[in-house]
Amino acid sequence: MSINGVGSRTSYIGSGILNLRSQLDTLTQQLSSGKIADTYAGLGSGRSLSIALRSQIATVASYADTATNLNTRIGVANLSLERLVKIGSDVKGAAVSAGGNFDNSGQTPAQRTASLGFFDSVDMLNARSGDRYLFSGRATDTAPVAPADQIMNGNGANIAGLKQIIAERKTADLGVNENGRVGSAVGVPTTSVVITEEDTTPLPPAAAQPFGMKVTGVSTTIPGATVTQPVDPSGVPSQKSMSVDLGATNPSVGDQVKFTFTMPDGTTEDIVLTASDKTPLPAGSFAIGADSTATAANLNTALGGAMKDLANGAMTAASAIEAGDNFFDQPPLRVGTSPLGAATTLVAGTAANTVMWYQGEPDVAANGSARGSSVSQIDTSITVNYGARADEQALRNQLQTVAVYAAVAVDPNQLTDETYAKNANAQIAALSQRVAQNLADVPGQQTIENIQADFAGAQAAIKSSTDRQIQTKAMAQTMLDSIEGVNNDEVATKILALQTALQASYQTTSTLYQMSLVKFL
Repeated sequence: MSINGVGSRTSYIGSGILNLRSQLDTLTQQLSSGKIADTYAGLGSGRSLSIALRSQIATVASYADTATNLNTRIGVANLSLERLVKIGSDVKGAAVSAGGNFDNSGQTPAQRTASLGFFDSVDMLNARSGDRYLFSGRATDTAPVAPADQIMNGNGANIAGLKQIIAERKTADLGVNENGRVGSAVGVPTTSVVITEEDTTPLPPAAAQPFGMKVTGVSTTIPGATVTQPVDPSGVPSQKSMSVDLGATNPSVGDQVKFTFTMPDGTTEDIVLTASDKTPLPAGSFAIGADSTATAANLNTALGGAMKDLANGAMTAASAIEAGDNFFDQPPLRVGTSPLGAATTLVAGTAANTVMWYQGEPDVAANGSARGSSVSQIDTSITVNYGARADEQALRNQLQTVAVYAAVAVDPNQLTDETYAKNANAQIAALSQRVAQNLADVPGQQTIENIQADFAGAQAAIKSSTDRQIQTKAMAQTMLDSIEGVNNDEVATKILALQTALQASYQTTSTLYQMSLVKFL
């Protein structure tokens, strides 16, 4: 009979050893990597869930990166807003307590505070986070506000800045007689005084012009006197007048006449004149004459001087405020002139002749809300709006007010003139009052704090989503580990068992290979 070799009989033992060795290598790899397999195929039925869980974890990680970037941008923007709030508070406080102590530049200490605040405000509104300007709306690659020096002083000889616009408007509002474009005269009858706005047209109907003071109302405590209020008989803006007729009876000492005028910025100012028999006449009074005709003439003289003082004082301050509003409009408005050079209307400025203070995306209805100009997704179905524009109402109003306060100056060389000094003090007092009022919160109007509240809401939404995503990621990672991961203790036990089995197989195989027929017999 034939006898088979040991090799053919024991080949299956070699295959078993290779299988054990392969299992040992797999377990050793699992122990070192902590993973069941290096490929999804090695995960068996769990591979689909593993892919889905990894995708979910990657998405959460991308949201986390977005949240980090958003918190940085909002944080930088909030720092700017906090500084702007402080500037507004400082300038408002300085304006409230401002006096008439002019320095050699023709400004008060409060105005110097405003100047520093203005330049700082421009820096704050031009804040960047990375490569993004934060107050330009969608135009994130463009600085939203022109350089502070250009806004104040213009850009070269042909492009006007705020100071030039204020000077042009002042000239237009004062008029050639420097009386605010209103005049008074003894009327008919001669016991009356008539106050009339300046006409801009040589032929009737007389049209209203946009500059100077406007007659608004007149009242008196003089018994028997009558007043005529200004009206627009045509129903459209036109030249107006008002008057007071003293009648046949002279006023008594202490009787008053009050004239009310509307200033270029829409505020009103009163001139109150009191009948007096004193010599010299006290300030703010008119002399009682021999009869009401003489008294009317005295009233007209006193009123003419008072209107000129008002025009060069409070009206000039109101003119500066209105000029600021014109300059910060989009487009800016400037004084337009007739062929003979008279100021007759307002015209739109252009980039070729006027500094355009705002260069970002305009805050107009067509562009949507400012906050909606920057939108980011922070979760599967959640987005936050965190955009801002430097020309939003609250930001523009404060920048404009602070800029005007910083731009106005009197001529220090003329302060030795008593009349000039009196009007200069009246002008700065009226300007300071308007600045303080314009920096105060107005119900129904946007404030910087409202913008901060919007940002706070965005940050709260980001935090809420981030907290939820941290929990979601932890649960997904736990499930993924249960699918892809291994139990090190269990793997180590299996390795020991395999090593024991493999050692036994080696010994058995070695024994078999050493056997021969002689040894067997």
